[in-house]
Amino acid sequence: MSTLATLSRPYAKAAFELALADQALAAWSDRLALSAEMVTEPALARLLESPQVSHERVVAIMSDAAGDRFDKRFLDFLAVLADNGRLALLPQIGELFGALRDEAEQRLSVRVVSAVPLDDEQAARMRDALARRFEREIELHNDVDAGVIGGAVVYAGDQVIDGSLRGRLQRLSSRLAN
Repeated sequence: MSTLATLSRPYAKAAFELALADQALAAWSDRLALSAEMVTEPALARLLESPQVSHERVVAIMSDAAGDRFDKRFLDFLAVLADNGRLALLPQIGELFGALRDEAEQRLSVRVVSAVPLDDEQAARMRDALARRFEREIELHNDVDAGVIGGAVVYAGDQVIDGSLRGRLQRLSSRLAN
């Protein structure tokens, strides 16, 4: 994965700069998501691997499938990827672009794992508390894992905040063992 990230990073940065210059971050996010979906579709993925089909032909197929959703600037970006044999990197490019966009827009995607689904009020309180802590707009995703027992585990960027009952029991057990 690190190799894919290394190969994808310059393209993601270039896409971000183009989108930023056009003030079209959301549109580029959508275009990258759609094109990533296309290249992971089995039939198109096979075409990408085929030595008998040029990558330029694949871009033309993608353009036809997308209709008017891809503008000239985005098609030029896809052409550069095709020229360098990097169309298959579109899913990773899209992920890295998303991280750059989140940073630019002061947004943080947070995953909260709880024993039961958060209701609307709990989600709002969690979002507000995290927004104050990280000084960013919070995009909250709730996953349910009964093994948490109670409380929640929060994954925010590279930070993990374990406020679960399971985590507390594990820490207590560790202290007692020492």
